[in-house]
Amino acid sequence: MTTFRRRGRLDRSRLSRTRTQSTQDEWAEELGDPLDYEVEATHARTRPRNKGIYLLPNAFTTAALFSGFFAIVNAMNDQFQIAAIAIFASLVLDGMDGRVARMTNTQSAFGEQYDSLADMVSFGVAPALVAYEWALKDLGKWGWLAAFTYCAGAALRLARFNVNTGVVDKKFFQGLPSPAAGSLIAGFIWLADDNKIPVRDTAIPWITFFIAVYAGLTMVSNARFYSGKALDVRYRVPFGVMVLLILTFVLISSNPPLTLFGLFVVYSISGYVVWAWERLSGKRFS
Repeated sequence: MTTFRRRGRLDRSRLSRTRTQSTQDEWAEELGDPLDYEVEATHARTRPRNKGIYLLPNAFTTAALFSGFFAIVNAMNDQFQIAAIAIFASLVLDGMDGRVARMTNTQSAFGEQYDSLADMVSFGVAPALVAYEWALKDLGKWGWLAAFTYCAGAALRLARFNVNTGVVDKKFFQGLPSPAAGSLIAGFIWLADDNKIPVRDTAIPWITFFIAVYAGLTMVSNARFYSGKALDVRYRVPFGVMVLLILTFVLISSNPPLTLFGLFVVYSISGYVVWAWERLSGKRFS
């Protein structure tokens, strides 16, 4: 912080008005102050900036990053069901770090960047590699092109989110969020690996191809998806919301892969439903 001090105003009435400017300056030097006043900047001592990081929210981010890395390791060991579950675990942890930071008032620029990099691993690289190792590699070059399309879409989605953080409506995401895209792929892998869908083995690689490309392109689309950030858990909710929450837990516990995959399928197309409704009605959905 810079402060200013006013010093020694000179009474020039003591100088002759008939003198030249150079003579007046010489008289001023003799009187001890050559200026009407002088502004002198003095730098007050400032407290050194705290370069520490908040432990609690970044611990959740680290756990989410570990889950994404754990999914990659298990995919390399042909443990695809565990890999899919690890991606879902990363989804839960990623949703907690931001809310914990807001509730404890521990947001920081470091935390935002760290969370974005962790999301790229957990929901960009991990789902692409797991899907490729699981089924896409059977398609040859089309398989790794689909995996790369998804991975590149996740990177572009996260970069655009970081740039437009203070511009877009916080109630909606612009494009499918990467955690939902990664969970869409993980849900299908978990469901198919558990043999709970009546699909032939020869069709699974092409279904995976379609889901990976669809998720990658939807992440960079302009479709708006509900973010859930407007929901504040600190306030009261209607009784019906609690009943719906209980039913959701019951469905997930009864058949986790089918329920989770169904939920993310519905969410992944909701943005296009909103877009179609706005185009047909001429009104903006809010």
